[in-house]
Amino acid sequence: MALIKSISGIRGEIGGAPGVNLTPIDIVECTAGYGKWVLQNSTAKKVVIGRDARISGSMVQSLVTNTLLMMGISVVDLGLSTTPTVEIAVPEAHAGGGIILTASHNPRQWNALKFLNEKGEFISADDGNEILTYIADKDFDFADVDALGLYEEDNSYIQKHISKIIRLPLINESSIQKKNFKVVVDCINSTGAISIAPLLDKLRCEYVLINEEMTGDFAHNPEPLAQHLTQLCDAVKEHQADLGIVVDPDVDRLAFIAEDGTLFGEEYTLVAIADFILSKTPGNTVSNLSSTRALHDLTISHADSAYYASAVGEVNVVKKMKEVNAVIGGEGNGGIIYPGLHFGRDALVGIAMFLSLLAERDKKVSELRAGYPNYIMAKEKIQLTADMDIPQILKTVENSFTDEKLNFEDGLKIDFKEGWVHLRKSNTEPIIRIYAEAKNEETLRSLIDSVREVVDTVTV
Repeated sequence: MALIKSISGIRGEIGGAPGVNLTPIDIVECTAGYGKWVLQNSTAKKVVIGRDARISGSMVQSLVTNTLLMMGISVVDLGLSTTPTVEIAVPEAHAGGGIILTASHNPRQWNALKFLNEKGEFISADDGNEILTYIADKDFDFADVDALGLYEEDNSYIQKHISKIIRLPLINESSIQKKNFKVVVDCINSTGAISIAPLLDKLRCEYVLINEEMTGDFAHNPEPLAQHLTQLCDAVKEHQADLGIVVDPDVDRLAFIAEDGTLFGEEYTLVAIADFILSKTPGNTVSNLSSTRALHDLTISHADSAYYASAVGEVNVVKKMKEVNAVIGGEGNGGIIYPGLHFGRDALVGIAMFLSLLAERDKKVSELRAGYPNYIMAKEKIQLTADMDIPQILKTVENSFTDEKLNFEDGLKIDFKEGWVHLRKSNTEPIIRIYAEAKNEETLRSLIDSVREVVDTVTV
């Protein structure tokens, strides 16, 4: 499996040869490239790091920490933490940046380094390219023995993160507490166990944790898709819970299960949170091009509100949110970005807002879901091989659908009258993603098949 070095960081499978998989050499070189960027762009010679619970995490953490220290950069080590917690900690700690050690939804053999700027936000494309140049040229130096960085551990930030959420004006703590919600949480053997549980304690919810041992040996594929959530669906029914909650290993993606064990749908996480926000503070919303049309429909149903789309990727969503002064945004993969807290996907604030919505509307989860525009989405992929010409694939598809509305901002999105299909190369895996949406299953399948038939003429 090829090592993926991108503008947002480095990702790969642990082991193997340098430059092919994620090895100690790659980790040190990439950390050093980032370290030089911090030294060049910030007066704060300090970096916050935190990690999810995956098996390789402590080893990668040690390599990253010691590389930074040997560059003369001090480290604030949060240890086991969440992506949004690290994002919040960077400005709080007055650091020059942050590194999150997580491969998000990727399986257990993967790990990654994700780079943050001094605001606790993912670095820009320009900054990422600068770091990649440092890495490629090995253009970095290490400090002498009298100028090494200082190291400190700080495990207080998850609680600080939760406190910030509870203090948000929109969070209806008292209404949630009165409801006494019963919740089942799938922690996917990672840091949801040490972040969601204390949040639910604050909100006086009764809860059952499953897969709560932080071994990193994931009980199922960690991507919170329907086929991976049967255990949680069954547990919600077994415990007669009001809802189920599932996150990914670094707690920045969020999905819900209704009280009857049915899926709320990760695409509808953002729709529900936007409904809650817009009912309090009308304004603009943003999601990426691969997200459901339901957010557009919901947004325009609220007065003085408009919907905007961005390229896929958190940094692109955040950029668009700032451009249009959005009150809420995110991605259809269950990523909630609430600028009133910080500009990063955050499952914890999403949980608190969803519980506030449920408490105020006094509805069951299934009833809430039934009130939103209903679309059916499919998320498929084409595994890439070395001989595949991605630009040629996209150009061939483009030429086959010239009568439709085409968008080239991120790969190729084809807007049909009855739905849409979006093809783009993944930034995190060696695949082409094919996302599609329509009002019914038959139409959805027809749209996907029509595009796949064209792709097959190039790849088969």
